[in-house]
Amino acid sequence: MNDEDITKFAASLRGEVIRAGDARYDEARKLYNGMIDKRPLIIARCVDVADVITAVNFGRDNNLLVAVRGGGHNGPGLGSCDDGLVIDLSAMNGVRVDPDARTARVGPGCTQGDLDHATHAFDLAVPAGIISTTGVAGLTLSGGHGYLTRKYGLTIDNLIEADVVLADGSFVTASKERNPNLFWALRGGGGNFGIVTSFVFKLHQVSMVFAGPIAWDQRHARTIMQHYREFLPNAPEELGIFLGLKTVLSSAPFPEEFWGKRMCLLMCCYNGPEEKGREALAPLLDALPAPWFNWMGTMPYPAVQSMFDGLYPKGMQWYWRGDFVKTLSDEAIDAHLKQAAKTPSELSLMHLYPIDGAVHRVGKDETPWNYRDATWSMVIAGIDPDPQKAGPVTRWTKAYWEAVHPFDLGGAYLNFMMDDEGDARLKAAYGDNYERLATLKKKYDPNNLFRVNQNIRPAA
Repeated sequence: MNDEDITKFAASLRGEVIRAGDARYDEARKLYNGMIDKRPLIIARCVDVADVITAVNFGRDNNLLVAVRGGGHNGPGLGSCDDGLVIDLSAMNGVRVDPDARTARVGPGCTQGDLDHATHAFDLAVPAGIISTTGVAGLTLSGGHGYLTRKYGLTIDNLIEADVVLADGSFVTASKERNPNLFWALRGGGGNFGIVTSFVFKLHQVSMVFAGPIAWDQRHARTIMQHYREFLPNAPEELGIFLGLKTVLSSAPFPEEFWGKRMCLLMCCYNGPEEKGREALAPLLDALPAPWFNWMGTMPYPAVQSMFDGLYPKGMQWYWRGDFVKTLSDEAIDAHLKQAAKTPSELSLMHLYPIDGAVHRVGKDETPWNYRDATWSMVIAGIDPDPQKAGPVTRWTKAYWEAVHPFDLGGAYLNFMMDDEGDARLKAAYGDNYERLATLKKKYDPNNLFRVNQNIRPAA
């Protein structure tokens, strides 16, 4: 690239173009995962669809490696690239709620917090993730699960429509009625098929929730995990409840007497009044020992969605691995506890997120999301603020995953996969849906322009 080409490109955008060497470059290229350091040639901060079309055409016509960045929360750093073009959508972060139709049109740069803020004013919400800094676009395109999933399904199950800029620079709308094959591919196929410039979601009645963490000494974890696996299938779908093997952080607001101690956590969110929530949890809690602390209370839904934000700021060292889990046998529990006893840092964790209920009422071939019969989506994450701990947290995560994977299903949730796991893992994540995705990739992106992602190569 020469300066004249880049100058002409910058002049054609309403948004700004940031180049290597600019004063704002180092800040603009920073990623959520501090373990990853990429140096793009150009960052194009788009402010509208016209900018996105211009950027796609520029990247394609100049044979540049193209990465697409939405909310910027991607674990493997796939929102950036070295020596290429980053199409940054973070400024396209508007949300328009239609309270009568119970829908929201959401820009691709929105975070979960942006969306929750807009919808909560109308006592509505989209089923989505558990941290408000999560980008809506990346979460949605790979599935999306969280506290409301058992009742209302995955984020993709609530997607009604998407506007998309394709690899050839054309603009289309995808829905069940318009471009239905593209719409099918977008609901779990990742960023392989184009750049979504707006999402339309179905909303659900959610306002105040009964939510919060309950923590026990990890020496009780085997009992808790056994009761949890038996409790979950019969629990009301209004109750979202994930299990974590973690460490109490050595800081406020946690009681100092528990700092640095390993715990078993149940993070709960009941969409309804407190008395109903207590009633729903009683069969589980009555069977368990007294917890170290129970911080459940009535709060606005955005409050529980942002509860963990301060623990995981941008720039931490992250390495994670995931799996879908069908059953949690005693042998699997023992394997988990053996590995969880070796956590290399206070922030490192294992979570089991339930994906039963409404998720199971959608067929495996209705979206690319193949594991409709799983019970949990598991993530193991090695996390630490210190770059010197990158090696230890990575090795721990890999060892933990290798120990428990024989008890799990073959594939994983795409948002819990790194970019070093290989094609076999990607194909396992999609199962029988992979070939259809590869065929559609050939139709919509035959030259694989959009390949800085969990990449599906075009069919031969």
